[in-house]
Amino acid sequence: MTILITGGGGFIGSHLVDHLLEETGERILVLDNFSTGSPANIRHIDDDRLAVRDGDVRDDQTVENVVSGVDSIYHLAAAVGVEHVVENPLASLRTNLHGTENVLEAAREHDVPTFLASSSEVYGKSEAVPFSEADDRVLGPTSVPRWGYAAAKATDEFLALSYHETYDLPVTVGRYFNIVGPRQTGKYGMVIPTFVEQALSGEPLTVYGDGTQTRSFTHVADAVELTHELLETPEAHGEVFNVGAPDPTSITDLAERVIELTGSDSEITHVPFEEAFGENFEEPDQREPDVSKLQSVLGWAPEADLDRILEDVIEEQSELHPKVI
Repeated sequence: MTILITGGGGFIGSHLVDHLLEETGERILVLDNFSTGSPANIRHIDDDRLAVRDGDVRDDQTVENVVSGVDSIYHLAAAVGVEHVVENPLASLRTNLHGTENVLEAAREHDVPTFLASSSEVYGKSEAVPFSEADDRVLGPTSVPRWGYAAAKATDEFLALSYHETYDLPVTVGRYFNIVGPRQTGKYGMVIPTFVEQALSGEPLTVYGDGTQTRSFTHVADAVELTHELLETPEAHGEVFNVGAPDPTSITDLAERVIELTGSDSEITHVPFEEAFGENFEEPDQREPDVSKLQSVLGWAPEADLDRILEDVIEEQSELHPKVI
């Protein structure tokens, strides 16, 4: 049997490759154009069960070719990162919309069970925390690129659920909440790797806004385990699940904890959002998942363990930059 992972060269995708190779005896096929992922993320893998194809999910023929020979799909290929989405709105929309439709259509044609990676961004700027899967969503104006990303991921969900309803395609949706861990880059605005790199380099930690905004962080090892279990659980098909850990942390508290754990002398500097991202930018105040649905179906949900996440990221970054502290 063969498992397809679109975006398998990305941060979460590469950890899912590791997990599936360790936990299953299946062959793994990665489809990735490495626009935001990196071949380095899977270069450590020495296993003849892994095959990698350089290709784009926006190319329907490429998707058809790879899906025709697989037994399950994890669709993780997407435009990622706030900075990337803001700077490349059209490409992001095309990847997240057309790419997902290509994958679902090929999955339908070949009756392949599919996991769709969505995002907590679909909740927009709702203040009804913790967010439950059935909650209303609150989005800003179409002039703000961030909400285009949120709308695209929500449309992906509508597509997936419609394919399940119309064609009985076994498909499960997971809304990721700030997944973090080794291999994540700060290149596209991811806060923890950015803070750790700044702290290890002795640079000021850049906090956008006043730092009171909160986020719930989830270790990537927990996220990929849940991703695997959700697709393997028939009760989860045709459903949407929050994939995250509760217990949110403010960005200022996060910066202070990074400084403490790294032993850095760095200070914290605040930069207005409009200065960093332009006038047409909005930042939600909070992100916190309700994981009761996940708990009821799988029997477990991730526990918040910020120090575990930070220690793993700091260890990796310290190895990459051994002379900075």
